[in-house]
Amino acid sequence: MIRRFVPFVLVLALWGAAALRDGVDRWVGTTVLPPVLVETSVEMRDRHGVLMRVFSVEDGRVRLALRLDQVDPAFVSMLIAYEDKRFYRHSGVDLLALLRATGQAVMSGRVVSGGSTLTMQVARLLENSGTGRWAGKLRQIRLALALEQQLSKDEILTLYLAHAPYGGAMEGLRAGSLAWFGKEPRRLTMAEAALLVALPQAPETRRPDRHPRAAKAARARVLARVAAPDQIRMAAIPQTMRPLVRLAPHLTDQLHAQDPVALRHDLTLDARMQAQMETLAARAVQGQPAGVSAAIVVADHRSGAVLASVGSPAYADTGGALGFVDMTRALRSPGSTLKPFIYAMAFDQGLAHPDTLIDDSPVAFGRYAPQNFDGAFRGDVTVREALQLSLNIPPVLLTQELGPARLMGLMRKGGAKPQLAGKAGLAVALGGVGLSLNDLVQLYGGLAQGGVVHPLIWRQGVTQPPRAILSPASAWQVSHILASIAPPKGAADVRHIAYKTGTSYGHRDAWAIGFDGAHVIGVWLGRPDGTPVPGAFGGALAAPVLFEAFGRISPMPVPLPAPPPETLIVNTAALPVPLQRFRPRDAVFRKTVNAPVVRFPPEGAVLRRNGDGLPLKLAAGVFPLTVLIDGVPVLTGLNRRDIQLPLLDQGFSRISVVDATGQSASVQIRIE
Repeated sequence: MIRRFVPFVLVLALWGAAALRDGVDRWVGTTVLPPVLVETSVEMRDRHGVLMRVFSVEDGRVRLALRLDQVDPAFVSMLIAYEDKRFYRHSGVDLLALLRATGQAVMSGRVVSGGSTLTMQVARLLENSGTGRWAGKLRQIRLALALEQQLSKDEILTLYLAHAPYGGAMEGLRAGSLAWFGKEPRRLTMAEAALLVALPQAPETRRPDRHPRAAKAARARVLARVAAPDQIRMAAIPQTMRPLVRLAPHLTDQLHAQDPVALRHDLTLDARMQAQMETLAARAVQGQPAGVSAAIVVADHRSGAVLASVGSPAYADTGGALGFVDMTRALRSPGSTLKPFIYAMAFDQGLAHPDTLIDDSPVAFGRYAPQNFDGAFRGDVTVREALQLSLNIPPVLLTQELGPARLMGLMRKGGAKPQLAGKAGLAVALGGVGLSLNDLVQLYGGLAQGGVVHPLIWRQGVTQPPRAILSPASAWQVSHILASIAPPKGAADVRHIAYKTGTSYGHRDAWAIGFDGAHVIGVWLGRPDGTPVPGAFGGALAAPVLFEAFGRISPMPVPLPAPPPETLIVNTAALPVPLQRFRPRDAVFRKTVNAPVVRFPPEGAVLRRNGDGLPLKLAAGVFPLTVLIDGVPVLTGLNRRDIQLPLLDQGFSRISVVDATGQSASVQIRIE
């Protein structure tokens, strides 16, 4: 009797199983999957592919892009052996593991082992759901089955490696490997791999820096599962979580803002050099007054590629130094750093030659009367000496002839963006214009490249056409003069570095810009808010940093190039007569009107020292008058022509008088 019903029972059972299967398929098929596209952190990499900066994703988490072929195969094998040994055989749910875990929980009254597969863990991570409640477990089972239907095993494993938590804000194997071991997950040791396998199950309670015993015990269980040798189990665990690298924060912020969609930015920077320059900038401000900041830019002037860019010593708003301000882009007064370009333009225009004599005497242009930094005047000097000594009068005289607009035009042609509040005047020659450190580095790169500027670039694969701003001969002449300037005190006596320093009005900015045959480096120190730094000079403050920067690039600078064939290299006497002494273009046609004249003492007079001083008698000249002795003003605002000078020392003295129009006269006398 019973045998007659067996076929019916079997049919019903098969029908029920089919119906159950179809129901499960519908249940799984109607599952709404969470987004499986992984949002990863933006990465900044240097010219060699080295990671320089990571930007976080939502909620400040760090999740780095990772492909399966970028992971050590031994790690993958260990992960599967420990977490889900039947991963490649099940369809998302391991029934044997679930039955085992359920039986252990029933027998012991607590959870002894988990029955979750790697696919179920991916489901939990994608939905950020818990693990302990049955409703949550059922949802993970459904989602795991759905994931297996739509994704390959490698894709599921890749999702796990992208989302697994490793403590703090670190998500994904790559972030965890960098945070705990400072290395990419390509070649992990067995002990390192075991810890990274164990951490995601309890990333906070197993953190090595906070719970070292729990971390070591969890790692030991993984190593025991794969039968690791005893010496592997004795390996030390990391003591601290390493902060992810953050080099060139100002520049990377800027580049990320320019292209926020890009997930990877390949830069021209060199990570090793960048780290060295950041350390150097931090050292440069040690011992300086509060609020002093520093900036350094290193570039290859042959291509314009920036190799290091330091916007401040610390990317923080501590110590009043306004560290978040990028001082490589800030507009500041360049001080004397524009003088080489004035001389180079004068060479190109036939106004002067390095050995042309030029008068460093008091002069006034209306109400503008430039003074030398030390307050003294040196009379006739060569242009070479004027640039080496950074005198102020000669470049202003040349700018008067060239026209300030031509200097502004040269800077703009070279890709700089000088800023002026009004019309360009003669003060531009001495720093009366706003320029950035990047601008100056780019322009000086043009000097190094024979008058051809290669615009600065920060991204690999980007090219910009070069711009000719000077002739090769004039660029070489100026470079040769700058290379003959003695190194700063304490620096190595290196003669292959051409450099110029500058100090802006009121000691607000200290500059040093220099180059060898390959690199151009710019250094700035000052306060970002523009307040003065008493006693700050480019030569004393910035120049030593410049030379140390060159020393960190290479023990020996790359030699500067030889002079171009057309370069005129002769002494003053061998120059063509018009180039032997600088005169304005119209000097031969210009009539001297009411120029001052020294009536007494006459030129070359020898006088006895008189306790009452020395009488000075003048003729002509427009009031008020200024009298100088050996270049130092002694009487100003005079409205008379008979004057009693103070007591003069024995020996030779030069007496000069300048009137309100800038015309002057002088005599040299000797006091016995």
